[in-house]
Amino acid sequence: MITPNVVSGANIASGYGLPSPEELEKWALSYFPEFNDPRAAYSPVVESSKGAEGGGIKAGSFDVNRIRADFPILNERVSGGKQLIWLDNGATTQKPRQVIKRVSYYYEHENSNVHRGAHELAARSTDAYEAARQTTANFLGAPSKDNIVFVRGTTEGINLVANSYVKPLLSHGDEIILTLLEHHANIVPWQLIAQETGALIKVAPVDRTGQIILSEYQNLFTPRTKFVSITHVSNALGTITPVHEMVQIAHRYGVKILVDGAQSVAHTPLNVSELDADFFVFSGHKIFAPTGIGAVYGKTDVLEEGKPYQGGGNMIKDVTFERTVYNPPPSKFEAGTGNIADAVGLGAALDYVTGIGLPAISAYEHELLDYATSELSRINGLRLIGTAKEKASVLSFILDGVSVEEVGKHLSSHGIAVRAGHHCAQPILRYFGLEATVRPTIAFYNTAGEIDKLVSAVWELAR
Repeated sequence: MITPNVVSGANIASGYGLPSPEELEKWALSYFPEFNDPRAAYSPVVESSKGAEGGGIKAGSFDVNRIRADFPILNERVSGGKQLIWLDNGATTQKPRQVIKRVSYYYEHENSNVHRGAHELAARSTDAYEAARQTTANFLGAPSKDNIVFVRGTTEGINLVANSYVKPLLSHGDEIILTLLEHHANIVPWQLIAQETGALIKVAPVDRTGQIILSEYQNLFTPRTKFVSITHVSNALGTITPVHEMVQIAHRYGVKILVDGAQSVAHTPLNVSELDADFFVFSGHKIFAPTGIGAVYGKTDVLEEGKPYQGGGNMIKDVTFERTVYNPPPSKFEAGTGNIADAVGLGAALDYVTGIGLPAISAYEHELLDYATSELSRINGLRLIGTAKEKASVLSFILDGVSVEEVGKHLSSHGIAVRAGHHCAQPILRYFGLEATVRPTIAFYNTAGEIDKLVSAVWELAR
């Protein structure tokens, strides 16, 4: 059994007669007994995904039907009674009961502000919040929970790094390196600080499959290069970039680097200490957690060097009208009341994913992606966009003679949810001569049977 992050952090009210961890665990589990160790619920099971509405691939090392049972919304009926097929995971993922109940439990039994109350609920809330920070650090392979800053998501995380750490480094003519694959959230913040400082943005190109050309990336570095910010997985193409090599190249030139993990965190195992990136950012809602929560991992030295991003309560040690003394990281970057409940929900989501195992998830999704790629490739007039050898989760395509909006509406009429548009990644789509694509994106609760229904619905239009 595990406690739902009730008393695992530093107890700020240890002198106020709190019950023991064992008592709180018993109390929590009596409230919702399903709060079991996910490892017990997801011992390896080898089955065929034919049990999940057809399809011809194996389910890998876990039971996809058992996993789907944890996600209530997958039973939803849409479009006149059609079974929902959620293939818009690149936009947001659905939430398991374990996360929904953990957030509900927080509001019913722990709700308080953190780090500042001299009462029992403040202790419970602080413990839950800091336990979620520790869970996030463990999940990413960070050396300490103090390397984790809670933010609203990837977008705020990149803005924080751009303004608190990178902007003070820049002078007129200095350079920031991005790649052609970036989401707008990893372009616009750098444009804003470049406009303010006179810095220049340089862009690493890709080949016709959508993979970074490493030699061209390396050629962008000069003595004026001050920072690099790159995606790990392209949200528009699914390309897995060679982040380890890109980090090493940046460090060879003495340049710090940020990795945008929004589209990779739920799909591929990663250890930030082994990767050696200076910053890593991700959004909770892309990994089965609530919206409005995410995290920045930063090495200790860069977090200490960074200036406060916002000012207010919680991030201060002492304030007078003459000067302010700030708390050390991560508090220095968490002004005001944070999204406490959803941070706790993020911890529950990461526990859930850890219980299943990212290697097993990655293997299953890779098999499903290969199956979907093969089946979609058979459709007359369909062109897949982004065919890099290393890919995760994304199946962008266009269909001759049919607009992406028409495809999206047709799929929706079959209960199939996909994204149809520019995916906030216009530069990379325009490289392929496009303004939009249809983008099904896969998660570990999807099945080969759902892929079959997607393919059948697209065939209807192609014919």
